[in-house]
Amino acid sequence: MISEFKLLGAGLGTIALSGVGNGIGVIFNGLLNGVSVNPSISKLLFNYAIIGFALTEAIALFTIMIVFLILF
Repeated sequence: MISEFKLLGAGLGTIALSGVGNGIGVIFNGLLNGVSVNPSISKLLFNYAIIGFALTEAIALFTIMIVFLILF
């Protein structure tokens, strides 16, 4: 009975990964919109986008870590 609840909790924990995918899409959508409006600051915008991508991806790594802690 406990193992079934562990699997259920791990499955529900991975719902955060859909938010991470959505967040990464929003970040790069903003990058493309910003570069198309003002191409002279594309390097600065790219740096901000990479920082945002790294922070958003950290959420995915934390989620995977928690899921593995639940399972094992």
